[in-house]
Amino acid sequence: MEILHNTRPADVTGLDDIPMPSVDAKAAQTLVARCPVAAQTPLSDAEAIAVEAGVAQVWVKDERGRMGLGSFKALGAAYVIACDKERGDHRGRTYVTASAGNHGMSVAAGAQAFGAKSVVYIAETVPQSFATRLADQGAQVVREGATYEDSLMAAENAAEANGWALLSDGSWPGYTDRPHRLMEGYLVLMAEAIAQMPAPPTHIFLQAGVGGLAAACAALARQAWGDGPCIIVVEPDAAPALHGSIKAGAPTLSTGPVSDMGRLDCKMPSLIALKGLARDADAFALITEEEGQAGAGTAMVAGLASTPSGAAGIAGLLALSVAQKADLGISAHSIILTVLSEGPAI
Repeated sequence: MEILHNTRPADVTGLDDIPMPSVDAKAAQTLVARCPVAAQTPLSDAEAIAVEAGVAQVWVKDERGRMGLGSFKALGAAYVIACDKERGDHRGRTYVTASAGNHGMSVAAGAQAFGAKSVVYIAETVPQSFATRLADQGAQVVREGATYEDSLMAAENAAEANGWALLSDGSWPGYTDRPHRLMEGYLVLMAEAIAQMPAPPTHIFLQAGVGGLAAACAALARQAWGDGPCIIVVEPDAAPALHGSIKAGAPTLSTGPVSDMGRLDCKMPSLIALKGLARDADAFALITEEEGQAGAGTAMVAGLASTPSGAAGIAGLLALSVAQKADLGISAHSIILTVLSEGPAI
């Protein structure tokens, strides 16, 4: 594992016109509560993982049952479409996106629920089982390119050519409104966790792909608990999008092989997430493919079956050496909060 400490706030250039993540959890909670399948997800006291990690407690926010979609992403794109519905700006619209997993499911489910259409671009490497699940949610599925970045470019081109609404979970110059609102939806899970925690955590481990989940959770954690918790962002070493950008001091495209942590295999960060985490995160950690697999295995044995992507925060905690724990202030008295972001069959 490689750890990059962040002297908050990090000096990252090129973000002047990019907004900070929202902390308006109440707006998201109010709208999400109207959904018939909305329900609070559990916060589990993972004693076996705490023993393995050598800490006092590990609290796991378990998103595997979120709104019947098996992932925290149910709170994202579907929330954006619900906001459009509130303004009467959704019916008959086609939402288009690229996805390597759960984000596409949220777009498809949200569009179907609110009388809109969806088109989801996926890379050639995405399993057919996922394409089938998207189609079952009413999406038109289009395969394009060898990587997520290729399918995203195709989705952008299709949006422009057809007058469709691009609904990406990433953000870049000139494209911030929808991803900003999408990240606001993620605040629901962190607001729940804050209310469920019997005491503030000493450390928070948050996995990241483009960074939307990590940035939303970190922003609300800082609002609730101030500088108390040490916040560590965990990425695959094959896709160090945030780590690399913080290190370079500017948004940076990372390079690397395809990661088994496919939901986190994003080579360019969301600029909203990068700006927020430059302010809120204390450290950025990179885990290997083997460490990701080991973390998922430990989570499964503890009764929290997931994927290497979904359990990456847990994997980051477990991969720390004794020296790295000491460096981050982790001891036998530490209280850890992390997110199990998806189920094993996603």
